[in-house]
Amino acid sequence: MNPGKILFSRLDSPVGKLLLTAAQNRLLGVYWDGDDSHIQRLMADSCYCEDRDSFLDTVVTQLGEYFQGLRSEFDLPLAPAGTAFQQRVWQRLQAVPHGQTRSYGEIAAQLDNPKGARAVGAAIGRNPIAIIIPCHRVIGSGGTLTGFAGGLSNKQWLLEHEQRVG
Repeated sequence: MNPGKILFSRLDSPVGKLLLTAAQNRLLGVYWDGDDSHIQRLMADSCYCEDRDSFLDTVVTQLGEYFQGLRSEFDLPLAPAGTAFQQRVWQRLQAVPHGQTRSYGEIAAQLDNPKGARAVGAAIGRNPIAIIIPCHRVIGSGGTLTGFAGGLSNKQWLLEHEQRVG
């Protein structure tokens, strides 16, 4: 899918710099600073990028409210690009309540694929909309923090932040 003109904005946050991308008033991505693989894929689609608009201002506002502890849910139209399976996994992630966690195996079981924890992990690793599609809420089966594009210290910060603010 070529979304046409992609707008972008950068956001300084408590977990580092984030790059936000959107097209046609839908959020395409929230990427960690230095995660160039997603950006390269967008540019490979011959999409043109320019500065943000009022929609991205809304995204920045909602993320700011989240980081301040004033927001636990986001109200934004999302358009993450991915396979049908990835989309199903990302939908499940959005159902994990603020301040709670699930294991990869639990997500796999919810998708009627109890042996699919690794496939779920791979799909989570391709999540293009960090924080808003809360992949940080997925942990290892023993409660350990595992793989996270933003780094395990940021994953821990996000989980502790959500516990703190309720």
